[in-house]
Amino acid sequence: MNRPRIFSIWLALPLLLSISAARLAAGPGTEMAGAATNFLNALTAEQQAKATYAFKDEERFDWHFIPKERKGLPFKEMTSAQQALAHALLSTGMSQRGYVKAVTIMSLEQILKDLEQGKGPERNPERYFFTIFGTPGGPEPWAWRVEGHHLSLNFVVRGDEVLAATPAFFGTNPAEVRDGPRKGLQVLGEEEALGFQFLRSLTAEQQTTAIVTNVAPNEMITGNSRKAQLINPPGLAAGGMTDAQKHLLRELISSFANRHRPEVAEADMAKIQTAGFDQVHFAWAGATEPGTGHYYRVQGPTFLLEFDNTQNNANHVHSVWRDLANDFGDDILRRHYEEVPHGK
Repeated sequence: MNRPRIFSIWLALPLLLSISAARLAAGPGTEMAGAATNFLNALTAEQQAKATYAFKDEERFDWHFIPKERKGLPFKEMTSAQQALAHALLSTGMSQRGYVKAVTIMSLEQILKDLEQGKGPERNPERYFFTIFGTPGGPEPWAWRVEGHHLSLNFVVRGDEVLAATPAFFGTNPAEVRDGPRKGLQVLGEEEALGFQFLRSLTAEQQTTAIVTNVAPNEMITGNSRKAQLINPPGLAAGGMTDAQKHLLRELISSFANRHRPEVAEADMAKIQTAGFDQVHFAWAGATEPGTGHYYRVQGPTFLLEFDNTQNNANHVHSVWRDLANDFGDDILRRHYEEVPHGK
């Protein structure tokens, strides 16, 4: 099979321009099912065998963000037409902003390849894998995943409803491109800037609670855990913040939630509000100025997000959005199977 170049973001722009119009005609689950079906129908029998698993297969929970071989069908084994359909599927889960971040993260693999000159692990912008679990559409739940180095996107769908969109991991290395034609590019620059902006909005007294240690962890605390848990110490509670500080904190949280398509992001933000925004906590670790290792997290009764920039002299970001009860659709599916009889 020919091995085409990575699908260019510029070739994807027509897909982005069509997203809004398509979403007026179909709900999120229906749109995802249609895109997944189109993708699968374009594959050969051999490719379909690599791209598909049973919904209940344990592979669905085997997520990670390091450079390694994965299950599923990678871009490098697709034709250009199949790559376009894979991107169409990816776009159904993301906002336009989130989609651009995702494909730009993929493109950073070429920068790493040039920097490392073959001395590190395999770097390839086409080494991102698409995997479908179960049968798209129909009454039963199904799922899909897009994953590779520094990107892991996991969705669970039933009918027209998106049951889960987490874990959702975005990372960048380099965090800021410092040389070459893309000098100055910062894929996750907004998330970093908002973290510092919020920290600086706190009074000295508030910072004594929010800053839990002056040494940042060298990795996200939750890593690629199967289930996320609340982390201690929790940091500063929103209940002790001013209205202006709460507004900045919501803006920071939204920068993570709004990577996903609007319906999913709005549902997540509503769930946070319903659970009690005053119970949301912000914690910081490490340096309080850019350029040295730093870390922050925001967590509430329903969610956890982490942002870590410590590796490669604080030029290597890992960030994640977790649902404390419903990663991989666990909570909703558990209730579904309790309420609806299923044969063995």
